[in-house]
Amino acid sequence: MKQIIFKYKFIQLFLLSLTFALINTSCKDFLDQKPTDGLVLEEYWKNKEEVLSTLGGAYQLFSELDYQLFVHGELRGDLLMPNGTVTPIAERDMMSANIKPESTYAKWDKFYSTINICNHVIEFTPGVKDPTFTPYLKQQYISEATFIRSLCYFYLVRIWQDVPYITTPTTTDEGEFFPEKTLGTEILKTVKADLIAIRNKMPEFATVDKSKCRATTGAVNALLADISLWNFEYDDCITYIDAVENSGKYFLLPSTEWYNNYNPGLSLENIFEIYFDQAIGQANVFSTKTYSTTSTSIIYYASEYSKKILSIQISEAGEMIRGNGSLSTNNQIWKYAGNLPDKTTLRSSTTNKSANFIIYRLADLYLMKAEAYSQKESPDFAKALEYLNLIRDRSNVQQFQSFSNAQEFEDAILTERAKELAFEGKRWYDLIRMGRRNNYARKNELIDILIQNVPSTQKLVLKSRLSDPNGWYMPISDLEIDNNKNLNQNTYYDESN
Repeated sequence: MKQIIFKYKFIQLFLLSLTFALINTSCKDFLDQKPTDGLVLEEYWKNKEEVLSTLGGAYQLFSELDYQLFVHGELRGDLLMPNGTVTPIAERDMMSANIKPESTYAKWDKFYSTINICNHVIEFTPGVKDPTFTPYLKQQYISEATFIRSLCYFYLVRIWQDVPYITTPTTTDEGEFFPEKTLGTEILKTVKADLIAIRNKMPEFATVDKSKCRATTGAVNALLADISLWNFEYDDCITYIDAVENSGKYFLLPSTEWYNNYNPGLSLENIFEIYFDQAIGQANVFSTKTYSTTSTSIIYYASEYSKKILSIQISEAGEMIRGNGSLSTNNQIWKYAGNLPDKTTLRSSTTNKSANFIIYRLADLYLMKAEAYSQKESPDFAKALEYLNLIRDRSNVQQFQSFSNAQEFEDAILTERAKELAFEGKRWYDLIRMGRRNNYARKNELIDILIQNVPSTQKLVLKSRLSDPNGWYMPISDLEIDNNKNLNQNTYYDESN
């Protein structure tokens, strides 16, 4: 079957779109949309409600990426370990760097499905002739779609490196569409320019839920900061985080409220998160995969490293806040299962799939800023220490006094990010950023981190696999290669070489 980025049955999807409700109330309603695709028939794109419904479909499709975002951000890192053969083979292969093009996680079609809907909104919104559809509102919807598309491309580049860059909608079943790959570095340049163009054109929402689960100026600046840090553009990273801070809209929660970021979510600290509400059919798919009450269905356990850094008994000052809120008594992920940060009190069966998935929150940005200050050409260690200690102070752990060089800062910040952002889909990208920095100067240290959880009999094999940085990226699905004559496999996985 053709993948969705190459061929669209738009008439079927148009008929499906006729069931859409008009939406203008809460985030719950907004995200209760069916994805739309290829909607260019004369009967569609007539009014602002249809545009908003299509935009809602983009948000909905992005929300369906929840578990994939978790897998790509965590499984190849060092915070989790499998439960033997109970863990599905695709996940075990990810954790052992034994990834093949036939893996389900080598597929990127859901990202491109989301991108295609965004492209429709960006392309067709300007031509909608609805007298009540103001230029301001048109720009708002275009800006939101641009943010979602940009976020998708940032994930694609970090996961696959070089990917097709598509900015026009696919609107017909006629003919075939075979996009070539574009260098990831070039994609991020363009994406960054797109985001800069909209950062001062974003909507302001009156309700808390909309301001957290829809794109805002804060979300755009957070994404710009993240891309800048990935590109080692440290001054830019600091600038965009300054803008988030200076907005006065986001605050670190006190330690007693830290867990409110996860339950109930939509906190003053959170900037952008994927919204879920099980009661109205908007359930996430990752929470039941990250915690189980029975050992026979546990997919993941915390690694020894996770247990070490999140222990509530460690000598420096117990990780009472983050330890109790991150790991359960049986060393599984607690953030998406727990009702309270006590390791034992679970969400009810009617809310256990309602945990939001946080993309950006202020603590994440503060740690980005500490990293940027410490790694720039003329480092400001005092500022780096200030932002690093803001997070430690909030967590009721001992503040750092000083570090003598950039590498010591990097190590401390990497550990702090592992504690603060454990299991939030960040760890793999943090490790790879460290490995890429300064022309792969710390590649061997990265490899040592990544092999610490595997059995001794597998360490040499895994070390060999990770020695080539091209192997840090995913293969392209063999289905995509078969369906697109202009795609070539990522170098590391190309058996024809």
